[in-house]
Amino acid sequence: MALLDKLERKFRRYAVPNVTLYLILGQVLFFVFVLSGRFILERVVLIPDRVLAGEWWRLITFLFVPPMTNPIFAFFAWYLFYLMGNALEGHWGAFRYNVYLLVGYLVTVGVTFLFPFSIATNIFIAGSVFLAFAFLYPDFQLYIFFIIPVKIKWLALLTWIGYAYQVIVGSWSTRLLVLASISNFFLFFGKDIYWRMKTGNRKMVFQAKQYSTGREPFHKCAVCGKTDISDPQMEFRYCTDCGELGYCKDHIFNHEHVKKTS
Repeated sequence: MALLDKLERKFRRYAVPNVTLYLILGQVLFFVFVLSGRFILERVVLIPDRVLAGEWWRLITFLFVPPMTNPIFAFFAWYLFYLMGNALEGHWGAFRYNVYLLVGYLVTVGVTFLFPFSIATNIFIAGSVFLAFAFLYPDFQLYIFFIIPVKIKWLALLTWIGYAYQVIVGSWSTRLLVLASISNFFLFFGKDIYWRMKTGNRKMVFQAKQYSTGREPFHKCAVCGKTDISDPQMEFRYCTDCGELGYCKDHIFNHEHVKKTS
């Protein structure tokens, strides 16, 4: 990303470090206000019609709307957002992480103004952080209910399926908000995804060519004839009493030994 490199060299000093923490602190503050019963979130959510009427602060305050009203679930949502946001900032640096969030924010706000009476949410911006983290650290493991281990790449797959479903059956405002939320993801990872797909296709073609040319098996059972080609999942062992003949795991312990020839 040559353009991003140039921008980073020129504007790096303006980057805001630990921006994830500031977003969470703002959400915690609004969460406490809501629990006190003296504050209504409707006053701060992004409604373009109200912004055009002079309530400009909604352009900023909607970022601080808490993820949910249940304190326990909210805490874990903030914890994960902090963990993932900090990981992205550590991987990219503060400037690039700021740009990633800024692109998601600007496109989301722009799309929202196409539907003046709609209500914008920050959940899709947080979702883009989750997808970026899952792309960079696919084998990171979460424990559902503190018990069930799940790799984050599978949760990301469910998120993509959910987004696809909303694009298919949702309203036009929902569709465009989903597309806006992943615009920064494809801006940052589109090239990597393209090369991964191209490399994967080459690998499949190479493997198909290997099998079509009838390559020789590396392992073969002396009893049943199974090979690592005919049964890729089979385990093979070698018997020192049979002149290093190979056997599958079904016959290594119950075969008749072949006498060695001198």
